[in-house]
Amino acid sequence: MLYLLPVLAVLSFFYLRKKKSLLKKFADERIHDVLFGIKSFYMESIKFGSVIFGIALLILSLARPQIGNRVEEVKQIGIDVYILLDISASMKAEDLKPSRLEKAKNEIAMLIRKLQGDRIGLIIFAGDAYVQFPLTTDYSAANLFLSTVDVNSIPQQGTAIASAINLAAKSFDSKAATKKVIVIITDGEDHEGDIDSAVKDAADKDMLIYTIGMGSPSGAPIPVYGTNNNRVGFKLDADGNTVLTKLDEATLQQIASNGRGKYYLASSYQNELDMIYNDLSALEKTEYGSKRITDFDDKYFYFLIPALLFLVVELFLTERKSKFLMQILKRNV
Repeated sequence: MLYLLPVLAVLSFFYLRKKKSLLKKFADERIHDVLFGIKSFYMESIKFGSVIFGIALLILSLARPQIGNRVEEVKQIGIDVYILLDISASMKAEDLKPSRLEKAKNEIAMLIRKLQGDRIGLIIFAGDAYVQFPLTTDYSAANLFLSTVDVNSIPQQGTAIASAINLAAKSFDSKAATKKVIVIITDGEDHEGDIDSAVKDAADKDMLIYTIGMGSPSGAPIPVYGTNNNRVGFKLDADGNTVLTKLDEATLQQIASNGRGKYYLASSYQNELDMIYNDLSALEKTEYGSKRITDFDDKYFYFLIPALLFLVVELFLTERKSKFLMQILKRNV
């Protein structure tokens, strides 16, 4: 932005020069004092100079100059939460708006925005389970990785809840004394693996397991989209009948009960993850580490104050001739 100021100064110089040239053509220079007696071209230049200096200092202030630094060690206190998100094809059903998967992603994004110190990780699963991002307090990065999740992130279809729980249990930092929580977001349909064994292993390690059921027990069709992201129909079975994906509440309620957590039925008008977070807020926060923060001293006000003074002075300056200024110019001459 500072590079623009010399350009502005040059344009102003030629503008004033052109202005004087036109005035000379308009009337003989010897009668300018009669025609423009109170007009001062020097004051006009001073007003412009005040604006240029004011803008320059304002730009330097906006750059937020900082000098010196202060290193501070901050304790990191919170709980560890792994969210297990089902991304199987059945999560495309639209009995929850805009869809089961998109509603789940929106709730996770809102939860991430609320976190303060707690570590969060995301595991996605369908026919298999993968860590989308490990436990972190870098919430911006977490949101970025969350935004890339869709039903095509895992090619194998299915609902491997047991694999996801086992992966979460292994992915927690076993050395940290933090409270560890698993939140499973799924429709629970066509689940695979020995879920009871996975839940028991997690519970034995003092992990809490919450579940959120996505969808309706009565079922909903799975939309099929074309290349232009337009819906072209619904998924059909081998006999040409529309496939309905139904919420398996019984399984999810059993998981939450054995995992000493709670089960929530998702709806379009409330945020179930927010309700879970309110429950988790009552858990005891534990120190899991510390980090060094470097803090700099801001010095922008050293530029901001004179910038404002220059701009305020320019407002009160007129283009009338100043007797004081004329006396100074005559002495210099």
